[in-house]
Amino acid sequence: MASTVRSNNVSLHHLRSAVAASDYGSFRRAAELLGVRHSALSRSVSQFEYLLGVTLFERSTSGVTATPAGRAILRMSQMILEQVDTLVITGRSSGHGEAGRLSVGFCTSVSAGNLRASLIEFRRRAPLVELATVERSCVRLMNALRSGTIDIAILPGGITPPDQESLPVWSERILILLPDNHPLATLNVVHWTDLRNETVLLSQHDPGDDLEDLLTSKIMTPEDRPKVERHDVSRGIVKSLIGMGLGVSLVMESDVGATFAGIVYRELLDGTGPSRLRFRVHWLPDNENPVLRRFLDLIAERYPSPSRDRD
Repeated sequence: MASTVRSNNVSLHHLRSAVAASDYGSFRRAAELLGVRHSALSRSVSQFEYLLGVTLFERSTSGVTATPAGRAILRMSQMILEQVDTLVITGRSSGHGEAGRLSVGFCTSVSAGNLRASLIEFRRRAPLVELATVERSCVRLMNALRSGTIDIAILPGGITPPDQESLPVWSERILILLPDNHPLATLNVVHWTDLRNETVLLSQHDPGDDLEDLLTSKIMTPEDRPKVERHDVSRGIVKSLIGMGLGVSLVMESDVGATFAGIVYRELLDGTGPSRLRFRVHWLPDNENPVLRRFLDLIAERYPSPSRDRD
């Protein structure tokens, strides 16, 4: 029982005094390093020895030398002090959003464009943060956000659900993806009305129904609309299907960084110019993850004017 009482009184001050004395081989030089009086440091080491029931140092007029038992204890003391320092640094970093984990959900590509650039910049500013990315459909991302599985969802559209907060960010141009031997591939730009007799392949991972709704709004007459096929595969597989000549597809400009053989991108125009999808960043207001706030600060800095489109 007495040994338990003694060990409970060991403090970090005792450890630092002993380690400093060992490093400098002198109570006096260690005291100068720590900015304390020589007598105070000597008393701290003596208390440490009493509490442990072990003599840590052999004292002489030339200084101090660790005993065999003392060397083992001093090594453990050094390890404890290093772990405590790491603990403090981690705590401070986490509190300021410099360390921790952030889970980002999206339904667009990260092969190019604004999302890719934002994630790269965040990694540069917060290298200690574990950055997890999740690609799902819009509905699944909303469910994941509400359940706390992800911290943030980057989605197309301008509606913010009542249980969430959001920021408008960038918009992306809509492109048509074609086999390189398709007749439309000979054109520099393609108009929506050129898609009348085409089969448009879309992935279930595309941004919800936004691309299909956009197609419907651009070609209003039902008999002129192309056939739309949805496939429960990734966008990469859809590209392979396009390369096989099974149809064309609608993609966003962030997708152009992922190139596949046998396919080409062309810009889609209507009477007013390129068509775009707007994006918003969504999060739950009660999410207290400090890393989330750091990421939102970056987003607000990069996209400060919500009133205008951003490429």
